[in-house]
Amino acid sequence: MPDTQAPVTTDRGAAVVTPPTPAVQKRHTGTGAFSTVRQQRRYWILVGVLALLSVVIAVGLVAWDNPVQFGTAGYWRITRMRATNLVVILLVVVCQAVATVSFQSATNNRIITPSIMGFEALYVAIQTAAVFFLGAVGVTTLQGVPQFALMLVLMVGFALMLYGWLLSGKYANLQVMLLVGIVLGGGLGSVATFMQRMLTPSEFDILTAKLFGSVSNADASYLPLAIPLCVAAAGTLWWRSRRLNIVALGKDVTTNLGMNHRREIILILFLVSVLMATTTALVGPLTFLGFLVATLAYQFANTHDHRFVFPVAILTGFVILGGAYFVLKNIFYAEGAVSIIIEAVGGTAFLYVILRKGRL
Repeated sequence: MPDTQAPVTTDRGAAVVTPPTPAVQKRHTGTGAFSTVRQQRRYWILVGVLALLSVVIAVGLVAWDNPVQFGTAGYWRITRMRATNLVVILLVVVCQAVATVSFQSATNNRIITPSIMGFEALYVAIQTAAVFFLGAVGVTTLQGVPQFALMLVLMVGFALMLYGWLLSGKYANLQVMLLVGIVLGGGLGSVATFMQRMLTPSEFDILTAKLFGSVSNADASYLPLAIPLCVAAAGTLWWRSRRLNIVALGKDVTTNLGMNHRREIILILFLVSVLMATTTALVGPLTFLGFLVATLAYQFANTHDHRFVFPVAILTGFVILGGAYFVLKNIFYAEGAVSIIIEAVGGTAFLYVILRKGRL
């Protein structure tokens, strides 16, 4: 049966269209974020499935294959250690998912990630410089809450300097800022590569372990600082989701609706820099995790409203990262390869999206 009734022609030749039935209206009336009730129902079913998978993965990460008898002090000690890794995974997923979706909306481009601004290149340069100038003890020197806070300050300060310089003035341009970020990231990467070639084999091995994104790189002492930063930045972006919806429409639409586009962009990029600095300083570089999660979230959520995209992105990211960590750790006993596999899959997805679109 068609969704709308066909027009009926009267004796005088005038076409009279009968209104759709209540059932048809119900099928085609969404909540604003969804065009139809079917899409809305599909979204909540998807969220429920992803949430159920996340709970199963979380329980598996904490309780699977515990070698100590249940209920003993050793059992709960191992459970607490695993729970710390679970919190780190959740923290990384929230930072990467929210930061990437917000960054792509602010730049109006769905094939770039916040890593393009040089956060990871700066992290690699700092770690390499510490080992280059201080030797193997340089890795130990960079550990601790004060050093973690210093790393965050350097990364966020680098981003703010870039935003303040290239998004102010008469000829402020977001595209130029992105290009300069790429150039600076490439320059920092070249400097880091030069210093790495001057290291001894033992120092290079120690450094390489820090430059691979891994949950094991995170220190539990960092969490009291990392969690509030993540919650505050991600919560602010979700709270401003309606403004982010408008910013994603472009500068002209944002300005015509009475919003200060430049101020909104700078605020979004600042919050994105806080999230990216937190996750990079906590576990190391994860270049394509955010892109993979954001791309899948857009396909799954099937809506423009960031209030609904953010939860799907976070749940999808947890299923991907947590599931990969569980499988590689408990089946293949290669938990250190999680970042390598995710980067390979994310990079492949990145190339697929570019080739499918046929343009940057």
